[in-house]
Amino acid sequence: MCSKEACSVLPNGNPNVSAEARSRRISLLTRGSRYCVACPLLWSAAHPEGYDGNECGRWEASPNQLLLPRRSSFPMTMLRRGLLAWVSRVVVLLVLLCCAVSVLHMLACTPKGDEEQLGLPRASGPTGKEGYQAALQEWEEQHRNYVSSLQRQIAQLKDELRQRGEWLRSAQSPASAAAGLGLEQGPPEKTQADLLAFLRSQVDKAEVHAGVKLATEYAAVPFDSFTLQKVYQLETGLTRHPEEKPVRKDKRDELVEAVESALETLNSPVEGSPNQRPYSASDFIEGIYRTEKDKGTLYELTFKGGQKHEFRRLVLFRPFGPIMKVKQEKLNMAHTLINIIVPLAKRVDKFRQFMQNFREMCIQQDGRIHLTVVYFGKEEMNEVKGILENTSKAANFRNFTFIQLHGEFSRGKGLDVGARVWRGSNVLLFFCDVDIHFTSEFLNTCRLNTQPGKKVFYPVLFSQYNPGIIYGHHDAVPPLEQQLVIKKETGFWRDFGFGMTCQYRSDFINIGGFDLDIKGWGGEDVHLYRKYLHSNLIVVRTPVRGLFHLWHEKHCVDELAPEQYKMCMQSKAMNEASHGQLGMLVFRHEIEAHLRKQKQKTSSKKT
Repeated sequence: MCSKEACSVLPNGNPNVSAEARSRRISLLTRGSRYCVACPLLWSAAHPEGYDGNECGRWEASPNQLLLPRRSSFPMTMLRRGLLAWVSRVVVLLVLLCCAVSVLHMLACTPKGDEEQLGLPRASGPTGKEGYQAALQEWEEQHRNYVSSLQRQIAQLKDELRQRGEWLRSAQSPASAAAGLGLEQGPPEKTQADLLAFLRSQVDKAEVHAGVKLATEYAAVPFDSFTLQKVYQLETGLTRHPEEKPVRKDKRDELVEAVESALETLNSPVEGSPNQRPYSASDFIEGIYRTEKDKGTLYELTFKGGQKHEFRRLVLFRPFGPIMKVKQEKLNMAHTLINIIVPLAKRVDKFRQFMQNFREMCIQQDGRIHLTVVYFGKEEMNEVKGILENTSKAANFRNFTFIQLHGEFSRGKGLDVGARVWRGSNVLLFFCDVDIHFTSEFLNTCRLNTQPGKKVFYPVLFSQYNPGIIYGHHDAVPPLEQQLVIKKETGFWRDFGFGMTCQYRSDFINIGGFDLDIKGWGGEDVHLYRKYLHSNLIVVRTPVRGLFHLWHEKHCVDELAPEQYKMCMQSKAMNEASHGQLGMLVFRHEIEAHLRKQKQKTSSKKT
């Protein structure tokens, strides 16, 4: 039975209820009613006395009354309330658990800081000197392991390179029977076959067997020439020396290896005959080489032959690896005649000097030369013919041709006529000027670097500076033989000139000869040079030590076209002196003033 005493709070208040009873009951405001925890009925203001009965009844709904639940539904209500409280606790625990897992995951996956990577002790780890020492030892051990790993990898790479080199050397030995390259199908192993195919493709891409068509003269890759002592180079680098001993060890070792490889080939039993004398480095005459950066380095080495006028030449190619033999030739130049063609107008003194050199080098030393002089006009022609006749009588020389042309001087026309007038067999032509000085060694170089239908030779000559400027501080200018020294103070490689060239007459005729529309000075040689570059012939371009352009005062006449006049003036400026020597001339007044001041200071101190 629910009574006033059983309730926590009566609607109108109940002072008789004890404090303990009040604390054990929960008040629930329901429109003036209170919930009785004991019976759980609602105490209504309409029935303050409560009610009797075994079962709880249901009051009628009224404005100030609430429907009472039946006594039998009380256990279910409490169960539902307990379940809701338990579920809420479980949810809260799950949320807390997820948060903890997330925090642990973030701590585990965060990259280590610099201090942790270096093995420095953490806040929770050991502290003090012992902790730091342990961390440093751990870091040192990791470093040693890393270094050991790198050393193992380097050793593996070296071993692979050694195996590749052995495969290449073993593949070269049976490959000498193939034509041209000396390459046959390699051993059954696929690696060696692939390596041989790669080397073969590198040789085929390079200009070894045939020339490559080039768009302009700037695309041509020139050769450098060398002997056992010196290298004659176009790209002088920082030294600016046109000839020098190889300063860089890699370049020196490269050339020595090429010569040694050639000597091994010449002295091998397979290549030589039983009675052949052994070849040595003293038999090496000269070599030329050039490097195409995407293919390799080509070497052409010339050695003395078994007899006079006989030579041995080896062509080697380094396709970014060990040198491989391309071919070997036996060259006999005993009957190779050179027709030197010289166009001329006036300049009798220069022609007399030219004939002195011609008599010594061509008649007395070489003996396989024909001279063709193409003379323009009549003025001073008799003097020129007289020099030829005197040389012919004095040296018993009859191998010359004198051609007279009318009209103004045209170098291209003179050379073209001199080449076409020849009626003998195919002859080697050397286009020369009257102010050129050459040696007998150059004549052999001309023969060795030309081949009909295959190669033409464009030597880069050494151009002499003005002796009056070079030796101005000396008492007198030394003799010509002493002036012909290849140094940066005495001259320069005339790499912009293409007038001196060696080619066979058949190649000159087939290419179309000179452009006869060009008049006066310059232009015709570049035009012919471009024709050869556009063909399939190999153009050998290299500085040579035995070909000199003698200094002479150059006059650029007003009749020249603007482009020709510009080229003439540029050539005139470059022929005078080096950059430093010209600077001394330009600032000579300042230098003289400085010297006078220094002299005055010295004299004033003495007084």
